[in-house]
Parts: sequence; C-alpha cells; structure tokens
Amino acid sequence: MAGSEEQQQRELMLFDTRTKKAEMFRPLVEGKVSMYVCGVTPYDFSHVGHARAYVAFDVLYRRCFFLHILGDDSWRHGAAEAWRQMCGDGYAQEVDAVWRRGGVGGSETEQGRCNSTSLKMDMWQVVVAASYPAGVLVEEHAGLVGAHTWQASWLGPQVLDVRYLKYLGYEVEYVRNFTDIDDKIIRRANEAGETATSLSSRFIDEFLRDMVELQCLPPTREPRVTEHIKQIIDLITKLEEKGKAYTIEGDGVYFSVDNFPEYLSLSGRSLDHNLPGSRVAVDTRKRTPADFALWKFAKEGEPFWESPWGRGRPGWHIECSAMSGHYLGHAFDIHGGGKDLIFPHHENELAQSRAANPESEVKCWMHNGFVNNNGQKMAKADKNFFTIRDVIALYHPMALRLFLMRTHYRSDVNHSDVGLEFASGRVYYIYQTLQDSQEVISLYHDDELDVPVPAGDRKVVDDNHESFLRHMSNDLHTTGALDELMKPVRAMNNNLSDLKKLQQKLEQQQKKEPEKKKQQQQKKKQPEEKQEEHYVQALVALHGEVTNKLSILGLMPSSPLAEVVKQLKERALKRAGMSEEELQQVIEQRSAARKRKEFAESDRIRAELSARGIALMDEPAGTLWKPSEPELAEEA
Repeated sequence: MAGSEEQQQRELMLFDTRTKKAEMFRPLVEGKVSMYVCGVTPYDFSHVGHARAYVAFDVLYRRCFFLHILGDDSWRHGAAEAWRQMCGDGYAQEVDAVWRRGGVGGSETEQGRCNSTSLKMDMWQVVVAASYPAGVLVEEHAGLVGAHTWQASWLGPQVLDVRYLKYLGYEVEYVRNFTDIDDKIIRRANEAGETATSLSSRFIDEFLRDMVELQCLPPTREPRVTEHIKQIIDLITKLEEKGKAYTIEGDGVYFSVDNFPEYLSLSGRSLDHNLPGSRVAVDTRKRTPADFALWKFAKEGEPFWESPWGRGRPGWHIECSAMSGHYLGHAFDIHGGGKDLIFPHHENELAQSRAANPESEVKCWMHNGFVNNNGQKMAKADKNFFTIRDVIALYHPMALRLFLMRTHYRSDVNHSDVGLEFASGRVYYIYQTLQDSQEVISLYHDDELDVPVPAGDRKVVDDNHESFLRHMSNDLHTTGALDELMKPVRAMNNNLSDLKKLQQKLEQQQKKEPEKKKQQQQKKKQPEEKQEEHYVQALVALHGEVTNKLSILGLMPSSPLAEVVKQLKERALKRAGMSEEELQQVIEQRSAARKRKEFAESDRIRAELSARGIALMDEPAGTLWKPSEPELAEEA
C-alpha cells in the first residue's frame, strides 16, 4: 500500500467546538481513543432528535474502530487462531498453509484453491473474527473485509503471500451515561404513580431497544447517575475544599463561576447574558447569577441520598464530570453531545472539572445539529417531536438512519416525509441490488474464475474507496460518502442487467446448436462464457466494496437482505394505506387498461401509485412494484 494512502487512512479531521475549527485528530494515547457522550434523561420514549445524536456518534465510534487499513502479512496468525477456535485445528493449518504457498512455488491445485470462491468466502469470516474485539458480531461486520480480499485477488494469488489488507481499529473506550434522576423524571413518576427508579429504568430499556433498531453499537460503558453518587459527592467535596463551591441554606451547594477565570471559554458567551433581565431567573442568594447547582437539597416526597451537606441529589452538570472522570480519567479525547448542550451543560462541566483537577482536559469537543420540526428544534419539553417508535413504524430503521446521515452531523436536519420517503427508496434500491448480486454470486460459489475484474469496475471500486476515506476523514462527511457510494451500486445494477442479457443470449444459442457442437464447446470456454465470468468478478468486487462501506457506516442490515427488502415493501404499503392484495388488484386494472390501449388510464394509475410511494416496473413476465424514490429538493 502506498504511503500516501496509509497516511490518508490514518488521518481524521474533526471540528472542535472550543477552537471553532477542524483539526487533525491525534489521541492522547497512541492506538486508543477515549470518548464520552452525554446520554438521555429517560422519562419518555426517545425522539428523532436523540436518534440524530447517537447515530452521529455511532458513526464516529465505528470510524475510530475501523480507522486504519494496513497491508501486511501479520493477519495470518490471528486468523488461523480464530479459525482453530471456530472449526478446529486441522482446517486452520490448511488455510494458513494454502494461502502461504499459493502462487509461490505452490502447486496448481493450491493456486486454484486460492482462487476458489468458497475459500475466499471462508477467509472473510476468519479475518473478521481475528480483527475485531470480543463482543462485536462477526455476522454484522463480515462484509468489511470482503472488498479488499477480492482486490487482492485481482493481482493474482502470489500477492497474497506477502501482503493482505487487514482492518485495524483503535481501542475505543466509549462512555454514554443515563441521567436517571432529574426533575422531569420525578414529576413524571409522580404522575404515573411509580418510583423515579422504576420509570427511568423502563425508559432506559426502551431507549436501548431503539438503539438496537438503529444498529448503534453499544458503548463500552453506560453508567447511571444513581450508581455514582459517591463519585459525585467526592467531586463536590473537592470543589468545596478548593474554595470553588459554597452552600445556600435550604437550597443546595453551588459552583462559583467567579472563582474560575476560564468560564465560558467553550461557548464564547459573555456573563452579560446571565445578568438580571436575561432569560435566567435571578436568585439574589447566589454570589453571581451564573452560579449553578452542584447538589440540590431534598424536597418533601423526592428521592434523596445522604451527603455531608444533608439529604439531597446531584445537580445536572456535576454528574457527567464525575462519571467521565471516573471511567476515562481527568484527560480524555472526545466529549460529545447535541449543540444545545454547549451552554450551559458542557460549559459548566468544563468549569467544574478543571476547577477540581487543573489537569482535566478534553482534546476535542464535538456537537451535533438538531432535528427541526416545523422550523423548531425537536424537543420533548415543547411537545414538538416524533418518537423513534413513531417513525420506524412507517419507515424501516435503516431508512431513518440513512435519513439522518444524509445531512452532515453538525448541520440541522429538517424532518420531512419527503426526506424519509427518499431514504426509504434509496435503501430499498441498495439492498435489492445487493440481494440480486448475492443470488448471482452464489451460483458461482465453487467455481474457479480465472479472469480478472474488468478495469472499469476495478476503477469504480478503487475510486469509491479513496473518496470514502476522503469524505470520512473530513469531519465525518457522511453526505458525500453516501452520494459517492451510489456509483458502485449503480455499477452493480449495470453488470446484473448486462449479465442477464448475455445469459439469455447464451440460452438461445444453446437451443440452436447441435449436440456435437455443444460437446466441443464444453472442452474450451467460449468468449461469451469468459465475458460471463467477467461480470461475476465485477459483481463480487462491487458487492464487497458496497457492503464494506455500509458496514462501516452501520447501514448493512443485521437481518438477511431478503427479509429487510420484504420489510421495506411492507412499510411502503402501510404508508400508502393499502394491502398487497389491493395493490395487485390495481396493477391488474392497469394491465387491463394497457391491453385495451387505454394508455391515458394506465398512466393515471401509475401516477396515482407513484404519489403514494409505489413505483411500477413493466417486465416481460409481468408488472412488478417497489417503493419509489421521490425527487428530493436541496433543502430536504
């Protein structure tokens, strides 16, 4: 691998809210990334704005995980060991030996074995098992290695002896908390007649179900505030000992912003914003209007914990300082959340963390944009939101994930049915194409394909790989990466179409040829058969590249593609307000109109279905349908 490509794959520019510019990301500890993202306050079902944040940071998590591709031969030992654990010692030795000898003094049988589709498929699984940490599903990431396995085969089996493309990742410590005690939780629990713990636990479970639906990888740790009261009390005590905190009788313990000169360095705001007359209520007992609560004294009927200051519960901001410090230390790489958290939450976190421990440092502060509904930020407090459950009842979770990722993570997303319809049609097109390719490739699973990938298709794969790295290295520019990914998807469709035409031609020829001529041709492959193999090799390479990138983006479904395609069609019918049987009746009505040459009526039916999200395709065997992909305005 060229040095420039290696360097490009290592590079990652991230926008730092504090410096207000994109900077090259370099972790504090080489090879390791520490990341803390503020989690939900679980008092209701999570909405699409929450999905926006956690999909954005899941992309970053995956990007750190799969950041670096390195060409070397060291993968073999780990792969063979993984294979031993899965399938026993004998075949692991065979795999290791065949790939080591293939093309370098190896027999033709061994070289053929290296070229066989079945062994390459086996090795995808071996390398993935050897390359990813425990707990990461092999099935979900099996496609990650695929494209580059096949790229190696273009150069011939001899290259496999000295160089193999191996995905390496940072060791990522990803912490995302739950604020499971809060005014809103207490109020909602009282209304529901249950404890705050019961209510928050119930909605934590619901949130985690939503994250599974959206294929967000689980963080390394998911701490709850109520399980870290000791760490919170210890931190407040330290602030008090340093003269950074004071007590207001009957109210609580407060942080004194006057005693922290760096206050507001993250947001760039001015204390004037918090003077009397601003939106912040003035409490004359505070030393400064901007002072914020570290510990709130208990009110009657509220949950409480014992502390040196009396019964009470933590303030909002101190929780994250205590938990991030406990799990990641006083200095860590990335702190993330929605841009509404810049002030006051993250500003106050930064202040209290550094006031208690001057060595505290966050290398990069990252903030995602909002999801807007009717021109306003989606928020539960304003009752201006759609829950994740609401949306995925009508649109597949992968459609929602794609919808959110089509906008750069720092920009606001405008929630719209048109945008979701577009995303649904787009993922349907991608998954149907992958499924069709899989079906074709499976027919050649044990064949020895001795032709290279066509140069044009090889270039499509190489170009997409390079553009993907370029976009993702540029502050996680998923918009560009997803747009570019459609090139290999369309190339797959073109190859499928051309292969189908060629196969039809070959079938017609075989019907016309006498038996003797057929026997002669069986001894030697004809040009048309060679061309058929070229199409298959192209499909293998393109399929591998697309599944590779979808896996990194978290868009490769964990369920079989056929099942996901079916689910997408079911949801399209649900949005259209009709059943499969009703749709088939309409299709039959249109077919009858076409037979009567009533083309205006036929066009009317097609247009009406298109307006309801159903696209018709007239094929020789009959009319088929699929979810439509509407034209999308720039602002959507």
